Amino acid sequence: MAEPWLHIVGIGAEGMASLSPAVQALLESAEVILGGARHHALTEGLKAERRAWPSPFDALISELKQLEGRRVVVLATGDPLWYSVGARIAREIPEGLRFHPQLSAFQLAAVRMGWSLADLETLTAHGRPAEQVLPYVTPGARLLILTTGGETPGQIARLLVANGYEPSRITVLAEMGAPGEARFDGIAESWDHAVPAFNIMAVECLAGPDAALLPRVAGLPDEVFASDGTMTKREVRAVTLAKLMPMRGALLWDIGCGCGSVAVEWMRAARDARAIGIEARADRRDLAARNALELGAPGLRLVEGRVPEALADLPAPDAVFIGGGLSRESFDIAWAALKPLGRLVANGVTLESEALMLALHAEYGGELVRVSVERAAPIGGLHGWRPAMPVLQWSMIKR
Repeated sequence: MAEPWLHIVGIGAEGMASLSPAVQALLESAEVILGGARHHALTEGLKAERRAWPSPFDALISELKQLEGRRVVVLATGDPLWYSVGARIAREIPEGLRFHPQLSAFQLAAVRMGWSLADLETLTAHGRPAEQVLPYVTPGARLLILTTGGETPGQIARLLVANGYEPSRITVLAEMGAPGEARFDGIAESWDHAVPAFNIMAVECLAGPDAALLPRVAGLPDEVFASDGTMTKREVRAVTLAKLMPMRGALLWDIGCGCGSVAVEWMRAARDARAIGIEARADRRDLAARNALELGAPGLRLVEGRVPEALADLPAPDAVFIGGGLSRESFDIAWAALKPLGRLVANGVTLESEALMLALHAEYGGELVRVSVERAAPIGGLHGWRPAMPVLQWSMIKR
């Protein structure tokens, strides 16, 4: 194996003293060192050419590729492969590089808290909406959260309170390992600490009497979604998500997404799951955007337009849900774009959509299921069963 030209070095708060002699030698012999201002300040006295993170940051990969053949070191904090720059570089430059990690912020925080990493969730709100931690807020959950800066703990405290977790215990650990290391403790409902920008949060989720119980298992209550009444209802949604099979990093096309209930639950159900909601009506796209933010899926991408035209030029999906806009043309485009082992699920309540699904089933196979749901409802002073419209569901896996 050829000697690597690119080294990704994780550095601790002690600077050069945190590195092994071998890694110190790498830095001393480097021709180019890239990193943030904090990283450069921790490694003063080296002779290499210094470069700051490029702006925009996406230019980093092209800059590194131009340096191939020189001795290059990229500095990162802690473990470069744990919510850090290393993962991005490894995807784009898979050969000729080597990693040299330090203890990550998560490991240091777990030690400070006396928590087992195996028994908690490690999350990031760094450069991302704080709302994306919400799917992991459940009674008794322990969370370690990388933050964007000093304002993030207050944002997350307010989210906890808004969802009924006001007794939750919060600890902010700042500048871990540095001479100025500090710790701030409090509870969500009264959190008012001003904390340094470089910090990580530890949250023990404690439910108040009105806490929202919103697990990542599919089938959230209908009432947690803002809706105009047209949506995939809870029981049918749970069956639909089971057939779509959310997986880590997988992409869903939600065709005719309405208020976004299926797309939002898809994104909540698996880490890094992505979804594109295609919806012609602006009012429903607004509802979907609101639901995505409030239920912890702020990365939902919404596309304006009617199918099949709106499906052009979208990235290939791992799963497709057609809850509205089913036509032969939209099916043909979605099926052609769907990746191997991709899942397609179509739901329909009209005779016309049923007729098309029966025809497609005869041509392609798959599974047909009729889902009928009845709910107890008052009838005078008594109760009886009130049926919802039955839903015909056609599903299959592309092989």
